[in-house]
Formats: sequence, C-alpha cells, structure tokens
Amino acid sequence: MKKDIGFQDEVLDKIDVDSGQQQSASSYKRRVIELFEHAGITVNGKQDYDIQVKDERFYQRVLAQGSLGLGESFVDEWWDCNKLDVLFAKISQAKLNHYAPHNVKLWLASLEAKLFNFQLPETALDNASFHYNIGNDLFMAMLDKRLTYTCGYWKNALTLDEAQEAKLELTCQKLHLEKGMRVLDIGCGWGSFARYAAEKYAVNVTGITLSSEQVKLGQQLCSDLPITLELKDYRDIRDKYDRIVSLGMLEHVGSKNYNTYFQVVADCLEKDGLFLLHTIGNNISSPGTDPWLDKYIFPNSHIPALTEILPAFENYFVLEDLHNFGGDYDTTLLAWHKNVSKHYDGLRKNYTKRFFRIWKYYLLSCAGLFRARQLQLWQMVFTKGRPGVYLSVR
Repeated sequence: MKKDIGFQDEVLDKIDVDSGQQQSASSYKRRVIELFEHAGITVNGKQDYDIQVKDERFYQRVLAQGSLGLGESFVDEWWDCNKLDVLFAKISQAKLNHYAPHNVKLWLASLEAKLFNFQLPETALDNASFHYNIGNDLFMAMLDKRLTYTCGYWKNALTLDEAQEAKLELTCQKLHLEKGMRVLDIGCGWGSFARYAAEKYAVNVTGITLSSEQVKLGQQLCSDLPITLELKDYRDIRDKYDRIVSLGMLEHVGSKNYNTYFQVVADCLEKDGLFLLHTIGNNISSPGTDPWLDKYIFPNSHIPALTEILPAFENYFVLEDLHNFGGDYDTTLLAWHKNVSKHYDGLRKNYTKRFFRIWKYYLLSCAGLFRARQLQLWQMVFTKGRPGVYLSVR
C-alpha cells in the first residue's frame, strides 16, 4: 500500500461558488488577490513565484482556514506555483500574517498550546513516529550519504555531503572531543553524528531516539563502532557523560518541558562537560506552530524563541557560544528537495502523488521561511560554569 501522510478533510465547510453565492465568491477572490499583492505576488500572474489558481474555491478556503487552507488547497491541486520557495520568502518578508483575517479555530489551537502539554512521554512516541517512521527509503533518497537530517554548514561546501560533514566536524570541534570520552546524542536519528564522532575522534557514543525505524537502520549502520542506539525518551536518561549533543531535537520537546530537558542534561553531564544544542529558532515567541506543519509534518512540535530557551537553562548552565547559520537551512532544504525529485521514479511505488505534493510543500515553504530569515538555526555550547572548559573554535 502506498504511503500517504496527508489527511483528507473530514469536513470541508461546503465551499461552493454556485449561482447563489457568486457575489460572496467575488468578494473572497478580491480580498485574497489584494492580500497577495501586499507581497508583490500576482494571482495568475506571469512570474515563476505567482500563484496559478485552478479551482475558484481556493479563495474562500484561504480566507476561512489561513495557512492550513493554503497548504491543503495546494495538496488538493487547487493551485500551483513554479517557485514555492520564492513565493514563501515573499510572503514571509511581507508579513502577510499581519493582514490575514483572524481565525477562531487557529486562536483556539494557540490557546490549547498555552494550556496543555502535548509532548508528555505518553504522546512523544506517537509524535516522533508520525514523521520519522514514514520510510527509511525516503530519507535515504533525500539526505546525504550519512543520513543527517539537520541543517548543513555551507561556508566552504559545494555539495550536500560536504555541507553535512562540515557541520558534523564543526560540532565535534566545539565539543572538544577526546579519545575514549563518553558522549550522549539526544535525538540521534540514524546515527550520523555518532558514526562520525566515533570514526574521527574515537569516542564512545550512546544515541537515543523515539523512532523505531531510525533505531533499526541506525544499529545496522553503527554495528562496527563503539556506538549504542536506543529507543528511549530523554526523560529516562540516567547515566553520566563527558559530552552531550542534541541536533534538531529541541523542536520536539515543547516549551512546557524546557526546564525538565535542561535539568536532565545537567544531571547527566559531568562537571567539566560540554553540551552542544543545535535547534531551529523563531524570531518571535509563539505558543503554537504553523497549523499545516503541525497536521501534516511535525505534530505537536514547537520552534523556540531565545526568550523561551534562556530562562530554562539559567539555573543549570552558562552559555559559552551562540552561532547562527540559519541561512544555510535554505540551501539544505533545496538540496533535499532536489534529491527527492531526482529519486521520484524509484520512490513513487511506495508513496502517493498526494504525498509528494505534501513533501514538496513542506521542503520548499520552509526554505522560503529561512531565506526570509523568519527562522534561524542556532548552535549553542553550554558549560556548568567552570573556567577554561570551553575554548571557542570560531
């Protein structure tokens, strides 16, 4: 059976444009066209980044459902665009969300995010499985040769493989790894960092993830190295480590759990240890996440702002280094999309056409947001405050 992570709308509020609703439909259309004009986007225009509308119901759906309706109507082929990444960069730069109408459902979702903890241990496994268990064949086709599913470092790189190796090397240098050290990798994926660190620096690595598919393949890839990969929640870690690293994991922790997260890391880190945190960051503090990404890609995820991270670690760590290379995520996402497109014929036997539209929208819309610098990529190095433990490598 082909895989399709999309949800068909259970109820699509009878969005009709028949004769009895022509006047309203015309009003919806005019409002949406004016909205996109704020970003320099022409509906049915001639530029590659212009939206080409194929179904007139698109206009009411966008006004009624905001970014969720925009994404779902793309997946349903109600509209198209040759350059989705450019489109979303322009939408972000123009801050169209300031012009868009308020939506009661989205307001309620934001309120729920403030009130409830959606990243508890009993839900965290389902959240991770939804995305990371989609299929190892997809990720093997999309990612670099090491299967690194985080932002590459493109400063001196020309290819995705080079960019990911440069990121892993930079990470190892910041951690000041030494032979024989015990290293913990929280959110280890398929073990790309673990393998690199064990091969290049002769350290012993324990990696944890909540994806059974990642553990299954990762254990095979790491079987000849001093690496242990486990299906485990970060809240269940008990051992002590010389170094701790977490690449692309904090986005799944949830703001209500940041204090617990940093406390766990502090409890497991030796007094002279180093902790490197690598996370996507938001320019502004927001309780929720984009509703389309939440529904189709990363359920119950949360992209933190610095104002949310800082209070959570202040009782445990000293921040020694903060490095932002968020612009490199744009290039990384484009490389991932190029790889998926290149391997489309080999993948389509296992995935539906609808899935590929979801995946295209995910990769290219996010590329546009990073290009517009709405989103960042931070690497932070922490110590427990002991002098001389960390020396900057930059």
